Amino acid sequence: MPAVPYASTAVRPSWADLPADLRAAISARLGSQVVWATTAGGGFTRGFAAVVDTADGQRVFVKAASLSTQRHLTDWYAREVAVTAALPATVPAARPRWTLTAAGHYVICLDAIEGNMPDLPWRPAELDATLAAWAVAADALREPPKELVAVGLPWLSDLVRSDLSWWREITAGREAMPQAPPWVEKQLDDLVALEAALPGYVHTDAATHCDLRLDNVIIDTAGAAHLCDWTWVCFGPAWWDTASLLLTAYASGLDADALFAAHPTAQDAPPEGLDAALAALGGYMLTRAEAGPTGASPHLVSHQRWTGEVALAWLASRRGWA
Repeated sequence: MPAVPYASTAVRPSWADLPADLRAAISARLGSQVVWATTAGGGFTRGFAAVVDTADGQRVFVKAASLSTQRHLTDWYAREVAVTAALPATVPAARPRWTLTAAGHYVICLDAIEGNMPDLPWRPAELDATLAAWAVAADALREPPKELVAVGLPWLSDLVRSDLSWWREITAGREAMPQAPPWVEKQLDDLVALEAALPGYVHTDAATHCDLRLDNVIIDTAGAAHLCDWTWVCFGPAWWDTASLLLTAYASGLDADALFAAHPTAQDAPPEGLDAALAALGGYMLTRAEAGPTGASPHLVSHQRWTGEVALAWLASRRGWA
């Protein structure tokens, strides 16, 4: 299990930490005084994010970031609103209600989902619900609507070439070998080959979430799963996100190979697609962890290291490497 539970990775301002004029502007936009705010415990950014309750009984999810010191977050939030508003109606995701610029901050408001983030190790019912929700979303995104395409989606194949080819960089001497299992150096040529094949495996006109993890899932009070944080949607195959999601299933001691093979999205996966994804994710996460802390949550590094180790452990198990 990860060093820090995913429900406790966030380091965020509370409602009381926000400037008074920003709090007043949010309450005014809601048309009722905010009386309670429950800060989101998951995630790795330092933006404000909370479920907000008002005096007249409204409950919504609000995010806010400074336009001067957190410009990257405001850009991400604006993109999240644009993407989420354009998702097909069948995709199980919270929809945006409004945006606001006030007191030097950019604010977005989305529907609040009554529920909780899944725990690790996975409860089978919650994992089943999440995989079912993803199957519905993936089917709806197989032919993305023109409104979503108009937002401007990157190609996962390009992202893999530019950002997820770290074994190539290590082999070329442009990047140091990160802390990794002993077998990695013996299999470095195989890791480079798997990584190099990945762009061809993920080039498609379908759209995918591109950041599907346990901490981007909410299980509602009826046991259904909702998928969050759609900022990074790109042109790519849904099986990529199925593999990403199932890293935590593998770490939970579940048969991740069987779960992947049984999922509808796996029908489009090439024979070595899963292995190539695990190789690239493992290299990316370990090298990013080695780079050290950023301006994000201090728990990001341990998440990256743990995720990279799990990806390589699953890959080694599949290929008999030790």
